Amino acid sequence: MKIKYKIALYYTLSATLMLMIFAVLVYYLSAKSRKAEYLERLEYRARSIANVIVEDGHVKVDLLRKLDRTTFQDLYKESILVYNPNYDLLYSNLKDTTIRTHKSLLDYIKENKSYSYDRGGGGEVVGIFYTEGDVSVIVIVSSFDKYGFQNLQNLSRILLLELATAILVLVAVGYFFARKMVRPIDKLVTEVDSINANNLQDRQVAVQGKDEIAVLAANFNTMLQRLSGSFDLQKSFVSNASHELRTPLASIISQLQVTLSKERSATEYQEVLQSVLEDAESLTDLTNGLLQLAQSEMKSQEFVFSNVRIDELLMEMANLIRLKQRESKIDIQFNKVPDNDLLVTCFGNESLLKVLFINLVDNACKFSRDNTAYVTIDFFTQYITVQIKDNGIGIPSADQQKIFEPFYRGSNAQKTRGHGLGLSICKKIVQIHKGHLTVTSTPDNGSTFTVILPHLGA
Repeated sequence: MKIKYKIALYYTLSATLMLMIFAVLVYYLSAKSRKAEYLERLEYRARSIANVIVEDGHVKVDLLRKLDRTTFQDLYKESILVYNPNYDLLYSNLKDTTIRTHKSLLDYIKENKSYSYDRGGGGEVVGIFYTEGDVSVIVIVSSFDKYGFQNLQNLSRILLLELATAILVLVAVGYFFARKMVRPIDKLVTEVDSINANNLQDRQVAVQGKDEIAVLAANFNTMLQRLSGSFDLQKSFVSNASHELRTPLASIISQLQVTLSKERSATEYQEVLQSVLEDAESLTDLTNGLLQLAQSEMKSQEFVFSNVRIDELLMEMANLIRLKQRESKIDIQFNKVPDNDLLVTCFGNESLLKVLFINLVDNACKFSRDNTAYVTIDFFTQYITVQIKDNGIGIPSADQQKIFEPFYRGSNAQKTRGHGLGLSICKKIVQIHKGHLTVTSTPDNGSTFTVILPHLGA
């Protein structure tokens, strides 16, 4: 069911329920008021009869009969019974009818002085015990409120007619306002349906007003901007990856084709194989970088986290880099000695942290003039900091905000072997561990990368 139909239906049902409750309440209060008013009228009639027949210490029933034959009776189906305190029937206006009044009822009236009872469709009954001087009588009057019940029937018909009319009006009004309320959503759906990957950058949904739909449209526009940025980044990634993969493959193929074009000497074959090996290693580095970048795009919930000693991890990374590049040197120092191992322990994924520090230390060794990476470990109240410094060519200020993008390389690092993936991988790994990665650099004075990670000693 569409939302506009749901709105119209719920509005109609709720309003109808309220009207029904109101109608039932009106009818109930009217019926209650009629009953109270008629019982009061019957009681007044009973007291008037008692007041008429008791005079000068005597019960004058003849006067009541005389009045009964004239104008005294004006209630519909009225019956009048008068008893003395001994329960002897003194007067009755019922003719040719057997009169039976339970003694328990007369006892009750005599004891409580009054009695009233609603017989529903049979009318109402009121009894009183009247005393004047030494004379007492019991008067029981019953009657059917013909006009009162007719008025209630008329009221019920009017309420039912009004309720039926109100339901029809509510359906029409509810549908009208539901369409008006849902119209912005329909417009939003139409605009969203026209958006695709080809026009994502140029499209935005219209935002009007300050209601929830306007907030939804604004958030959707924000999402479009993010998607557009993601698509641009993806296109750039695919383009750069294709280019980086094509270069070493083209170099390998061309070298092999030239070598196979004629006979070569052993020395020439060895030189070609060495060059092909370098291209294959470059291709391997690029493939590993792409895999690491894809892995870093995973959510933190998909990794297994454990307690990792950062100082021990750096020592291990230093040994691995020395084995990889024998001329590389790593200088690791503590700014202050921790008195608690938790101050240098991070809750994270050991494999990702190895990739993080291998890339940073390897870059520092690669760009340093003396092939040395200077690593400094420090800790504070909540965080552990690791600074990796080199004394190389530095990073131009215009490139410092872009070097963490995939495949981006500084303008002064084009001659150095690499693919521009390492720092983007490092940035994502640090973000997974809820840390920060920053860089400071000055031309010809080297660069310093600072890794800030939360430790367990807080």
